[in-house]
Amino acid sequence: MKALYTILLLVVSNVFMTFAWYGHLKLQQMKLISSWPLWLVIIFSWGIALAEYSCQIPANRIGFIDNGGPFTLMQLKVMQEVITLIIFTVFTTVFFRGEALHWNHLAAFGCLVLAVYFVFMK
Repeated sequence: MKALYTILLLVVSNVFMTFAWYGHLKLQQMKLISSWPLWLVIIFSWGIALAEYSCQIPANRIGFIDNGGPFTLMQLKVMQEVITLIIFTVFTTVFFRGEALHWNHLAAFGCLVLAVYFVFMK
């Protein structure tokens, strides 16, 4: 169950992270925050990032092998990167319609999936 909790928390964390890092760009495009000064956008994003950290830290603690979890630090990091890429891809294709996936993006995704395979290899 610790593996499942870790992965679920990483997914939730990355949803918040993606909105914190890139959501303000969509809000700016929609003219909702286009007049906000940069410092206010940063504080807004930090508020979202607080939710991200509230999931990321427990995910790492629950999942880390030295805390009784099933994953090494390398495994946690590589899983997090792949989850980030998946969430970012969905976010980009749903919210930013002008962005398109190309063959080289898919090739890069394949390399990251191979990274997950190799990091879990004994």
